[in-house]
Amino acid sequence: MTTPALLPLSGRRIPTLSPGAASFPHHRATLRLSEKFILLLILSAFITLCFGAFFFLPDNSKHKRFDLGLEDVLIPHIEAPKGAKHPGEQVVIHGQGGHDEHRHREEEESLRDKIRVDHERALQEAKEKLRKSRDELRAEIQTEKSKVVEDLKKKKEVPKPLPPVPMPKVVGVNDGDSVEPDVKEKRDKIREMMKHAWDSYRQYGWGHNELKPLAKKGHSTNIFGNSQMGATIVDALDSLYMMGLHDEFKDGQEWIEQNLDFSVNAEVSVFEVNIRFIGGLLATYYLSGQEVFKVKAVQLAEKLLPAFNTPTGIPWAMVNLKSGVGRNWGWASAGSSILAEFGTLHMEFVHLTYLTGNPAYYQKVMHIRKLLAKMDRPNGLYPNYLNPRTGRWGQHHTSVGGLGDSFYEYLLKAWLMSDKTDTEARKTYDDAIEAIERHLIRKSNGGLTFIGEWKNGHLERKMGHLTCFAGGMFALGADGSPDDKAGHYLQLGAEIAHTCHESYDRTVLKLGPEAFKFDSGLEAVAVRQNEKYYILRPEVIETYWYMWRFTHDPKYRQWGWEAAQAIDKYCRVSGGFSGVKDVYSSNPTYDDVQQSFFLAETLKYLYLLFSSDDLMPLESWVFNTEAHPLPVLQSQTDSKTEDYAISGVC
Repeated sequence: MTTPALLPLSGRRIPTLSPGAASFPHHRATLRLSEKFILLLILSAFITLCFGAFFFLPDNSKHKRFDLGLEDVLIPHIEAPKGAKHPGEQVVIHGQGGHDEHRHREEEESLRDKIRVDHERALQEAKEKLRKSRDELRAEIQTEKSKVVEDLKKKKEVPKPLPPVPMPKVVGVNDGDSVEPDVKEKRDKIREMMKHAWDSYRQYGWGHNELKPLAKKGHSTNIFGNSQMGATIVDALDSLYMMGLHDEFKDGQEWIEQNLDFSVNAEVSVFEVNIRFIGGLLATYYLSGQEVFKVKAVQLAEKLLPAFNTPTGIPWAMVNLKSGVGRNWGWASAGSSILAEFGTLHMEFVHLTYLTGNPAYYQKVMHIRKLLAKMDRPNGLYPNYLNPRTGRWGQHHTSVGGLGDSFYEYLLKAWLMSDKTDTEARKTYDDAIEAIERHLIRKSNGGLTFIGEWKNGHLERKMGHLTCFAGGMFALGADGSPDDKAGHYLQLGAEIAHTCHESYDRTVLKLGPEAFKFDSGLEAVAVRQNEKYYILRPEVIETYWYMWRFTHDPKYRQWGWEAAQAIDKYCRVSGGFSGVKDVYSSNPTYDDVQQSFFLAETLKYLYLLFSSDDLMPLESWVFNTEAHPLPVLQSQTDSKTEDYAISGVC
C-alpha cells in the first residue's frame, strides 16, 4: 500500500502521494466495492425480514396494537384524545370495539403483505446481482454514483435573489483629469505601472492569489489557505476601473463570474479576506453597477459568519470556508484574537446589511463595539490582544501600527460612512486618540514627531511603516474634532507625514524600511536587518494623498512622485514589481513577491494623488483599509429597521 508523503507548502504540510502512486491500479478497490455491495443487499433483505416479523406478526395472546406511548415526549404539541391520560393511550368507545379490532387486523394483514412483496423483490434483485459479471457490476455502480451526483446537483439550493435597495449616491467615478500637463504626465505614468503589474500577473500568475515576478509564476501565502482565489484580480478591479483600463477590467470580471468559488476547503484569514475580497467586491459593485460583484461578496460573507461562533462573539482570526471551523493564530498572545483584525469589519459588514436586509452582519460588529465599551482599558489604551473565550485582554501591548492600526481607522470611518450620524463611533475614536497622544506620541531629539508602541507600561521608541497611515487618519478626522482641535490634528497629520518622508529620504533607495527607531542617536532609520525591507507598502503614499486633498501643499505630490520613481527604478522587473530586502543597499536583492495590495492601494493612491479632487470626492466616498471605496450612506429614518440599523444603513 502506498504511504502518503508529507511535503511543506507555505509553512504547511500537506499529504501527497509518492511518485509510484499515480500508476497504481484501481481495479482491486473496485472489486472489493462490488462484493460489499452484493453482501449489503443480502444483509438488508434479511434485516428487513426480521424487522417485519418482530413488529408486525400478531401477538397470539392479544391482537393489540404495538404502541410505545412516547408521542407526548417526542411530539409535545400532539394533544391526548379526550378521556385519555396521555397522547399514547387509546380510548375505546363502547359499541365500536369489535369494529376497531377488525379494522386493525386488516391493516396488519395489509402491512404483512406489503413487507412480503418487498422481501421477495429484494431477494430477486440480489439473485440477479449475483448472476452479473464483475464488469457489469462495475458499470452499474458507476451509473449509480453518477446518478447520485446528478441528484445532488439538482437539489443544490439556488441562492435567494438579493432584495432591491436604492443605490447610494455614486459620484466622481470617471473624473480626475488634470489640466496641468506635467501632472497629467505623472498620472499617465502611474497608469502604465498599473498596466505592467496587471499584464505580468495576467501572463504568469492568472488565477493565483499573487505573483512571483522573477520566477514568473503564481504565489500565495497562508492568509488565503491553500486555495487559488485570484486575490490580485479581486483586489485590483476597482483600481483598473478608476484608471479607465476597461479591457483589463473586463478580463477580471469574466474570471470572477466563471471561477471565483468560495466552497473550497481552505482556512483563510477573516480579516484579510474581508478587507481584500468583500471590500474589493463591494467597491467594484458600487463603481460598475454589475450585480455579480454584490452576489459574490454576499456569498463570501456568509462563509465568514461561523467565525463569530465564540463564547464572547469576538471572531476567530481564521475560518475554514467549507467546514466553518475557526481558530486563532498560534503566535497570538495566549490564543487571543487581534484588535486590528476583529476591529476592522465594520465598514464592510454595515454595507452587507444595507445590501441584503440581513441584520446579522450589523449585529455582529455592533456586538464587538459594545463589548469593548464595557471593558477596562489600561491608561485608556486598547491592548492588541483579546481572548475570544474569556473576554479578557491578553498581553498589554498597544500599537497604532501592526496589530492595532485599522481598529482606530474604522472607528473614524464608521462615523464618516454614516454621514456623520454614528456619534458613538466618533466619541470612541476621539477618546482613543486622546489616550494615544498622551502615551504614544513623542518628539525625537531632532524634532521628528513619531508614534511609539506601548509594551507593559514602557514606550518603545520605534515606528513601523504601517503606522504611517496615521498621518492621513489624523487629517481625515480633523474636521469634527472636539474642542475646536481641527487645526491641531491637521498639523499632527503633517508632522507624521514629514517623519515618514524622512524614513524614505534617509535610505539609499529612497524607499522606506518596514520599521525605524528614534534612540541612541538614530532617527527614522532601521537598525535590524529584518526591518530594512520594503514590500511595496502603501501607507506613506496614502498619507501623502490625504494631506494633498486637505492642504493642496505641492510638497505632497513631490514626495509621492519621488516614491513612484524609486519603485519604478528599484522594484520593477520584467515580470512585474517585487519588494526589496534592504533599502539601505545600492544593490538590493528582491523578495520575488508582487503583493495584491500593490495594485489595490499603492498604485491607486499614487493615481489619486495626481488626479483632481473630482475623482472619488471624500464627501461621498470612504476608503476601507485596503483602499476600496465605499459610498457614504445617507441618513434615513425607518422604524422597521431601527433595532439593527444605524443612521444611513437603511
